[in-house]
Amino acid sequence: MTTPKGRPPALFPLFASADTLPGVGPKALAALAQLGIDRPRDLILTLPNSGVRRRRLERLADARAPETVTVAVTVGRHMPPNSRGRPWRVLCSDGANDLTIVFFHPRRDWIESQLPTGQRRVVSGKVELFDGMAQMVHPDHILREDEDLPPDFEPVYPLGAGLTQRMMAKAAAAACARAPQMDEWVDAELLKTQGWPGWNAALAQAHAPQSAADLSPTTPARARLAYDEFLAHQVTLALIRRERLQRKGRATSGDGRLRAQVLDSLPWPPTAAQKRTVGEIAEDMASDRRMNRLLQGDVGAGKTLVALLSALIAVEAGGQAVLMAPTEILARQHARALEPLARAAGIRLATLTGRDKGELRAQLLEDLRMGRIDILVGTHAVFQKDVEFHDLRLAIIDEQHRFGVAQRLELSAKGEIPPDVLVMTATPIPRSLAMTQFGDLDLSVLDEKPAGRQPITTVMISDQRISQVVDRLRVALKDGARAYWVCPLVEESEAVDLTAAEARFQALRAVFGDEVRLVHGQMSPDQRDRSMADFASGRARILVATTVIEVGVDVPEATIMVIERAENFGLAQLHQLRGRVGRGQGASTCVLMYHPPLTAGGQKRLETLRETEDGFRIAEADLEMRGAGDMIGTAQSGLPRFRIADLEHQSGLMAMARQDARAFLERDPQMNSPRGQAMRSLLWLMEQEKAVKLIGVG
Repeated sequence: MTTPKGRPPALFPLFASADTLPGVGPKALAALAQLGIDRPRDLILTLPNSGVRRRRLERLADARAPETVTVAVTVGRHMPPNSRGRPWRVLCSDGANDLTIVFFHPRRDWIESQLPTGQRRVVSGKVELFDGMAQMVHPDHILREDEDLPPDFEPVYPLGAGLTQRMMAKAAAAACARAPQMDEWVDAELLKTQGWPGWNAALAQAHAPQSAADLSPTTPARARLAYDEFLAHQVTLALIRRERLQRKGRATSGDGRLRAQVLDSLPWPPTAAQKRTVGEIAEDMASDRRMNRLLQGDVGAGKTLVALLSALIAVEAGGQAVLMAPTEILARQHARALEPLARAAGIRLATLTGRDKGELRAQLLEDLRMGRIDILVGTHAVFQKDVEFHDLRLAIIDEQHRFGVAQRLELSAKGEIPPDVLVMTATPIPRSLAMTQFGDLDLSVLDEKPAGRQPITTVMISDQRISQVVDRLRVALKDGARAYWVCPLVEESEAVDLTAAEARFQALRAVFGDEVRLVHGQMSPDQRDRSMADFASGRARILVATTVIEVGVDVPEATIMVIERAENFGLAQLHQLRGRVGRGQGASTCVLMYHPPLTAGGQKRLETLRETEDGFRIAEADLEMRGAGDMIGTAQSGLPRFRIADLEHQSGLMAMARQDARAFLERDPQMNSPRGQAMRSLLWLMEQEKAVKLIGVG
């Protein structure tokens, strides 16, 4: 393995501290840090987000108030405030017309030094009429006539407390002046067809827009800089992927006998999508390269069966499989759903969560180590040090959209020969996001619903009609229905006017008596399991719950889902909750109960849900409405933080960067060509050190 060189010296000035820039003292340094700007490099990638047009005037008479103008005036007399809280006024004139300049919270020495009586000054700011007189409150610029005038279109940067536009503009200009002349890392043909400028020219243009149109993400300068970020990210993912593929795995082929036994026990055959996906997984496992595959399935597309059939390939080959779920409720439920199928195959399935202690746990670990357990289902507790497998061939991770590339790399480090990895998510992810977040994985999509899945009727209803909902529920329960009632919060919060689950539980109990149970995240696992078991068995007919039931809870007899204050939920979450019904034979209904009046966003979310059950369409709408970071929860999403690139509106550029990155690495795997050397500089610039370290792996 070759040792990659360190950061190119040409980039050193961009990685110095921000306080090496003119005008950045300790206070400004702290304020910039609040914006995530610590070095000149961060500043050159922080582009203006708007701009101000300033019209230059020869005379005040030409001003069309209210408008922002730049004009030369002679300073007349100062009128200090005659009482606290009053403004300081300075009378000025261009010889024919007057302009009053107004300052609130004035500092006398500063104002008098800026506007000395009898001197000529150029002032720039918004001119307004007050009692028929022209006035300018707090000019943006006060300059001597020999100083540089502000541009006709002045860029406006994002600001934090204690920063001014002048400080930001000055610091950004100084940071851009430090940008070295870089060799080109973008493909020459692409540069030509897109009409993009070189990197240095793109920076200069993006920081000096000439009009509002230059602020659009589609302008050549901004599109090129966004592409640079996407390209660095996609090269990194391609290198991680390459390194994974080069790591030897173990060829795992089954003879199909256990899978056949399971399929024979099913009431209906698997869908074409399920067969195709199991085929892709079997092919990956049979190769001596490690599998890293993402299985994306919409709510109710039958991922559980695919997971089990995949696990059985490992068992048929004499190995073991593990299925890891994010919560205990989900892990136990997976185990319940898989148990009858495991019985049909005649294999042993066990469950391990953080709750298992003492002798029971010790015996389970012993059985696992000796190979007496074929499939283990559990929470992240299965990765504790004392959990040893006899021969782990496949690790399945469920609902992993909350983890990023780094966590997947950690998982890969387990075991002498790391197992094949199958990542599953029931959250449909738009293609642009899947490429960003899971670009290092191969993708399988379950896009059909299994036979027997019922369509779900979705209705919107105001919470002022809650008594009608309860009456309809009473009739449905008499006919044998079971219902979920989802409440957003667990206890009353004065700040947020939402009905608490506790209160709703008591209210429904008063109507339906002992047929109501409650589940929320603050209950002990035992209490939660008891409530869930009562609902699953039919001892209880209504389950009042918080969003702990969002993912994976499976009670085929449940046909009604009431979601209270539905407008407060995200689209993806509503889609997940709705997916808890429509799993059995009965016609199902989802009631979206909202509190009027709805905001435009709330209305759009609920209407989108009412109009479609297609999770991928819903995901695209969600991305459009909320943005990538919010959609997956940026804090834990593992999504890269792009400074210029915008995933929602530039997904085409992302796809282009992905194609480019893969083709480039095929042609120049060691990145030794001139473009390869330039690409290394890009990776250092974008802080993709991990990628630089992987270049020499092979």
